[in-house]
Amino acid sequence: MNILENKNISLRALEPEDLKVLYLWENDTSIWRLSNTLVPFSKFLLKQYLENAHKDIFELKQLRLIIQLNADTRSIGTIDLFDFDPFHRRAGIGILIADPSERRKGYAREALETLMDYCFRVLRLHQLYCNIACGNSDSMKLFTSAGFTVAGEKKEWLFNGKDFENEWMLQRINPAIHTAESQPGS
Repeated sequence: MNILENKNISLRALEPEDLKVLYLWENDTSIWRLSNTLVPFSKFLLKQYLENAHKDIFELKQLRLIIQLNADTRSIGTIDLFDFDPFHRRAGIGILIADPSERRKGYAREALETLMDYCFRVLRLHQLYCNIACGNSDSMKLFTSAGFTVAGEKKEWLFNGKDFENEWMLQRINPAIHTAESQPGS
């Protein structure tokens, strides 16, 4: 099995053919609140983004991968690394299963586990983090079940259109690096 594969999903690089689906997902106003987006994306802008997607994570400081079902190669979402910091060996992580009918089937968990393994074994990151609105119980359950712990709470951090709500910051420390590098004489 490829390092970017799991039982039911694979993570793959962006392709020019993804323009249509990215355009739909990025302009779905029902998920803008989760991605801190306020304006639509043009096909032109997304095409430019795809043209630069081949660049290295060390250059762009981010990586977006398509979550694809192994059974029928259908694209169901994205998983992102952002704020990649090779010196401090950390990155933020975000995930989207775009079609609500594909949620709660374990695909997000498999994608998260697969990307965490890649980050910890290949990129040798020390930690991953994510930011979750306090009211987003599904994401909180996903990340805490994958070993992320709450590191802090940002008060009145997100405006939801009516009120301000708090946001959790969660972290997952790479146990292999943390243990090995904290030993005396390492």
